Amino acid sequence: MIRIMEKADKLSNMRHTLAHLLAAAAGEIYKFDKIKLTLGPAIENGFYYDIDFCDEKVTDSNLKKIEDVMRKKLSKWTEWEHKEISKDEALKFFKNEYKAELINEIAERGEKITTYTCGGFTDLCRGGHVENPAKEIMPDSFKLDRIAGAYWRGDEKKRMLTRIYGLAFNTKEELGAYIAQREEAEKRDHRKIGQQLGLFTISEKIGKGLPLFTPQGTLLRELLNDYSQSLRAEKGWQKVWSPHITKNDLYKISGHWDKFGRELFLVKSQETSDELVMKPMNCPHHQQIYASSLHSYKELPIKYMETTTVYRDEKAGELLGLSRVRCITQDDSHTFCTPDQIEKIYEELIEITQTFYKIIGIKIRARLSFRNPNEPEKYLGEPKLWEKAQEILLKTAKKNKLDYFEAIGEAAFYGPKIDFMGTDALGREWQLATPQLDFVQPKRFGLTYIDNEGKEQTPVMIHFALMGSIERFLSVYIEHTAGIFPLWLSPVQVKVIPVRENHNEYAKKVFKLLKENNIRAELDDTNQNLGTKVRDAKNNKVPYWIVIGDKEIEAKKLTLESRDKGNIGQMLQEKLVEKLLEEIKNKK
Repeated sequence: MIRIMEKADKLSNMRHTLAHLLAAAAGEIYKFDKIKLTLGPAIENGFYYDIDFCDEKVTDSNLKKIEDVMRKKLSKWTEWEHKEISKDEALKFFKNEYKAELINEIAERGEKITTYTCGGFTDLCRGGHVENPAKEIMPDSFKLDRIAGAYWRGDEKKRMLTRIYGLAFNTKEELGAYIAQREEAEKRDHRKIGQQLGLFTISEKIGKGLPLFTPQGTLLRELLNDYSQSLRAEKGWQKVWSPHITKNDLYKISGHWDKFGRELFLVKSQETSDELVMKPMNCPHHQQIYASSLHSYKELPIKYMETTTVYRDEKAGELLGLSRVRCITQDDSHTFCTPDQIEKIYEELIEITQTFYKIIGIKIRARLSFRNPNEPEKYLGEPKLWEKAQEILLKTAKKNKLDYFEAIGEAAFYGPKIDFMGTDALGREWQLATPQLDFVQPKRFGLTYIDNEGKEQTPVMIHFALMGSIERFLSVYIEHTAGIFPLWLSPVQVKVIPVRENHNEYAKKVFKLLKENNIRAELDDTNQNLGTKVRDAKNNKVPYWIVIGDKEIEAKKLTLESRDKGNIGQMLQEKLVEKLLEEIKNKK
């Protein structure tokens, strides 16, 4: 573990060093007295630097020139000189308003103001570099990537700067592998495939972050949700329903208003003075269903589930296809139980999660998302309850032999959780299912049950979403599969293709037989040649198509072709239906 951390720190330091080198190259080309340097950190996969080029227009076409100067200068970057300077010295040396803002903030915090110099270039910096850049950075292991606009300090009211992004890895091979992976990711972009397959659309007339699903896309959503609900129903979860708007008092009690009030959509009533919001989550609603009657320990655990849409006012600049939206459909569950039932509930949720993602074909591991003890202000509840909850999750992970790791600071504000992280076909990791332990909200809402001694106790609440957000899950799943869905999930499972018009009558009978057996089929009896019809089936990634010509009618059989396995050959209609139904039943 220590070696992994050291390697990660060295790569981060290398990327930070390259951000300085980028600033030095830009200053040499565009003249330091005519541009204004701001700041440039290391980021995942590389680095960037934000620059105010003033009247100079810089585009992607300028990147190669800057990159060439970076490589030329790199050979002279052999050591760093570190200095601590006063506020006045810093303001005199760094003469632009951006650096002045940073310097004043550092001074106000009572921190040391430091500069680092390498190869004749000096920048305001806290440190974190490779000691000898010329020796430790390979010239072919980095590449300037693209240019984007970025507001100073992320504030839309401030000046737009030019952000130059770079990629950097330990070796040329690692850089090449990342670029190849990214190119493949672009091909698999769920927005492109979603449009190609006609699954969803986003209309400017409706608004950003508010996707519309077509019949085929809706079918895909519902098939996934039906499976999600069936797995939970088998373990005793029952459906409930809650409205989409609520008084904001509900979230003030839960603690969400103080934490996320700015992310809520406000609703104004024409009839009452109530302050209403679009619901951003379901847990407080489900707690009110629980609170509507008295409960004995004999009734627990009580298990609710609801697939419903919640709403959050995400920033427009962060919205992206289905992966970041303002209407979020959750396959949500909430369980109210006694403390000694926690392990059993978690075992059930782990089993459900493992079953679902095995069928989906995504490998998962568990992230134990714990509280950061150094930032107590971020969390609600007593530290002792947090410690107890985290001990339970760690014990559960070990007992169930999960592939897990701990992540300090990733807990929700009201409880620790197990985040199941899924690795897609490109090796990218995504947060998916989440069972979350909560000792805080039930107490805030005054929820109780009567124990075996007749005393009132506070139940434990376990939040769980199997897909998390259906929209975000679909963005991951579409890219994971490249839109090549298994038979049971494909909106169109079979396409019936008559070769010529005189084969249409027999094709219609086959189509009718498939529909009668609840197999999702399409009949392509358009006046097109066979090659065009087959190409259309392939482009739409249909799992199977049936070709019907003279030979098939004469033999009273069907020729089945597979998207994945090619020509399967002729078979009787009954055998075909039997084969397809078996595959659908087994979720192939």
